[in-house]
Amino acid sequence: MGKKILLEHIDVPGIETYDVYRKQGGYTAVEKAIKTMSPEGVVEEVKKAGIRGRGGAGFPMGMKWSFLAKPEGVPRYLVCNADESEPGTFKDHYLMKNIPHLLIEGMIVSSYALGANKSFIYVRGELMYVIRILEKAIAEAKAAGFLGKNILGSGYDLELVVHPGGGAYICGEETALLESLEGKRGNPRNKPPFPAVKGLYQCPTVVNNVESIATAAWIVNNGGDAYAAIGIGRSSGTKLISASGHIKKPGVYEIELGVPVEEFLYSDEWCGGIRDGHHLKALVAGGSSVPILPANLITKLANGEPRLMTYESLSDGGFQTGTMLGSGGFIVFDETACIVRNTWNFSRFYHHESCGQCSPCREGTGWMEKVLHRIEHGHGSMHDIDLLVDVAKKIEGNTICPLGDAAAWPVASAIRHFRDEFEWHITHPAEATQPGAVFKGEMALV
Repeated sequence: MGKKILLEHIDVPGIETYDVYRKQGGYTAVEKAIKTMSPEGVVEEVKKAGIRGRGGAGFPMGMKWSFLAKPEGVPRYLVCNADESEPGTFKDHYLMKNIPHLLIEGMIVSSYALGANKSFIYVRGELMYVIRILEKAIAEAKAAGFLGKNILGSGYDLELVVHPGGGAYICGEETALLESLEGKRGNPRNKPPFPAVKGLYQCPTVVNNVESIATAAWIVNNGGDAYAAIGIGRSSGTKLISASGHIKKPGVYEIELGVPVEEFLYSDEWCGGIRDGHHLKALVAGGSSVPILPANLITKLANGEPRLMTYESLSDGGFQTGTMLGSGGFIVFDETACIVRNTWNFSRFYHHESCGQCSPCREGTGWMEKVLHRIEHGHGSMHDIDLLVDVAKKIEGNTICPLGDAAAWPVASAIRHFRDEFEWHITHPAEATQPGAVFKGEMALV
């Protein structure tokens, strides 16, 4: 069994309550940080830990904190991004639902480190019951003296607010989230200025993901060096993985970064392998926005070495033979899955969720959905395949926020690795449009 940092006590009965969480050592990080450490000291431990943002971008968390501007007389804010609308990703939801005080404790020590006296948890709008769980946990923490005025007699004040999201995928982008939090339409902002300089209410702001912030409590208690000793190289610590699809044991798993992809996929400790009688065809490693890989490239690098569950190993080979760890949304497809249908489904999502600010994304996502629709429904032409590649290239890198990239990468990678399946849909429309029809040509199954 690997090291557990976030899920160590997840199965303890009543862990969602303050009393049980406290008995398991909860809120000791708050006591240690406020009583024995300076805010700068907490930031330094997070930098030592080398933890990278767990929301998808993988930017070093401590470095992000150190960028926060500190003008005199201007409030600073910490905002927790709990929007989690990425298809295939549900680990933050799982954490907030089952052990809410872990996030609350992380918010307190992180807010203390950043000098924030008012912080926000922005939760995906569809998860109203999770919002109620968090509000109850906040009330319990406040009653115990860990929130509010003069926490533990230190003179440090903190108000924590839970805010329901706007029900839009785009609000997972940090500047769109801030716009929504301010009561406006969730459109991404042009950068610079970055939130660290002008964020919420035009004040210095740090936006971090649920998993990232929840980890801060363990780092304070155990030290940044102890966290950095877990994992491999620049991929330090543990990572929550949302595993779904055609596997025997879907769920949320905490792994030490560096586990081989093949071991994670087939070990009984985690996914348990592909469902009985079937074989791995393809895998999306980091949520719907990252490139899909065929079985032979997700388990092995191009040079034949095992591919590891790390930021560096998964991206090895660039987008030609690699992908991204992203948010850890691990979607597994066996040989019964239709790649064309799946790609069309992803494109429908991104077209629907585009905010419409940028022409390449607004128009391009619509074109990709329409072209994929006609291929999937038997009306495509060979020209459509290259048209999709061309449209994806024109979207990528030409938008204010990464939603355009997120829409383009799955399409481009699906064609790159499964072009013969797209061609089969076009050359065999009568067969391809039959219910349950799947391409049975040459595939690299594992």
